[in-house]
Amino acid sequence: MTFHPLTRLASILILTFTLALPARAVQLLRDADMEYALAQIAAPVLKAAGLSATRTKILVVNDGTLNAFVVSNDAIYINSGLIGRMNNAAMLQAVIAHEAAHIANGHITRRMTNLGNARTAAGLGLALAVVAAAAGGGEAAGAIAIGTQSSAIRSFLSHTRAEESSADQSGARFMRSAGIPLSGMIEVMQLFRGQEVLSAARQDPYVRSHPLSRDRLRAIQAYAASAQGGTVANSATWDYWFARAKGKLTAYQRRPSWTLNRLGDSGYKDVALMREAMARHRNSQTKRALSAIDKAIAVQPNDPFYRDLKGQILMETRQFAAAANSSARAVKLRPNDGLLQAGYGRALLASGNVSAALPALERARSIDFRDGSMLRDLSVAYARTGNNGMASLITAERYALSGRMKDAGIHAKRATGLLGEGTGPWQRAHDVLLATERAEKTKKRR
Repeated sequence: MTFHPLTRLASILILTFTLALPARAVQLLRDADMEYALAQIAAPVLKAAGLSATRTKILVVNDGTLNAFVVSNDAIYINSGLIGRMNNAAMLQAVIAHEAAHIANGHITRRMTNLGNARTAAGLGLALAVVAAAAGGGEAAGAIAIGTQSSAIRSFLSHTRAEESSADQSGARFMRSAGIPLSGMIEVMQLFRGQEVLSAARQDPYVRSHPLSRDRLRAIQAYAASAQGGTVANSATWDYWFARAKGKLTAYQRRPSWTLNRLGDSGYKDVALMREAMARHRNSQTKRALSAIDKAIAVQPNDPFYRDLKGQILMETRQFAAAANSSARAVKLRPNDGLLQAGYGRALLASGNVSAALPALERARSIDFRDGSMLRDLSVAYARTGNNGMASLITAERYALSGRMKDAGIHAKRATGLLGEGTGPWQRAHDVLLATERAEKTKKRR
């Protein structure tokens, strides 16, 4: 899949990984700005749920259908199509609250038994393959040895009505505790209620895995009525970050002309300028794109993400030295952001400064291993320094993350032969190799 002329969004949207399945794929859209915005929106909900707002990521799936899900205890996945249908931050917070409840109530822990640890590259790749099957790619998911479609989905994504009721009630409590109006949850329920009248083939995945009903909607409405009078927080901050996240996502996914015609709907001057910069860049109007992002930076001079976006525009117009400088300023403003670090390392690599790119990319990996684009760059950097063992290890982890277990096994086996036995990198390669062997055994039992 190509994003021309925006080849990524991570640092505009980065395609972190694609499950290499012929029928259906699960793709993550990674962007430092958008993920920070979603983190700001999710923070009060996660805190109310007793979850760490820094450890629980909100990640976006590049899929137009209405869906949200969890496959591990440290991330909530929301389809881009669902975000596009949201009208306000409270609706998005309601979805996050519901999925956070599945984590807080222990529902996910029970489903991870057959898949192992989804926190590893291999485990996460296999877990997301199950999601692909649940969303309609059952035959494809079977192709990468996830096991029988029915047992995998039953063990991992089958939500009982008792669990859903529990998640609804807990999610509503989290929202009330955070001072978020429960009208957001009601609006979400009404959005999905219309799906129930459709045939199973036409329903969005959320409806198939989260059985919605008129009774559940009534239960939430009753709870909202009884909870009237609670403290409602000032939502101005949440509204800003919602406008920013949705604005960036639509500027990426919609035609540039659509975005340019709706800049006035952005709600905030800097968000409008950011969206204009993206649209101009996609139309190959580099000077106008840089002018727009410079104006956004003037409005928000300490914003690392606008400097990251400028670096991306410069990077994709082959102004590598200038891109590295802009990305360096972004990293200086926010040094612990893995995606910003990855963008900086990528610009350094493109400019030929491999010795500086390697530590930047390794730091990015240590912060966030889910970034497949970063892993590709890191393997290239190791190869250019002559460290073929590490290059093979990183490539194996990238393939495992994408669910390509056979390819992961080939590179993991090569890495174990090149790396010192018993060392940390060797152990990582060995772990991937074991995961690929388990996947192959599962495939043969099908």
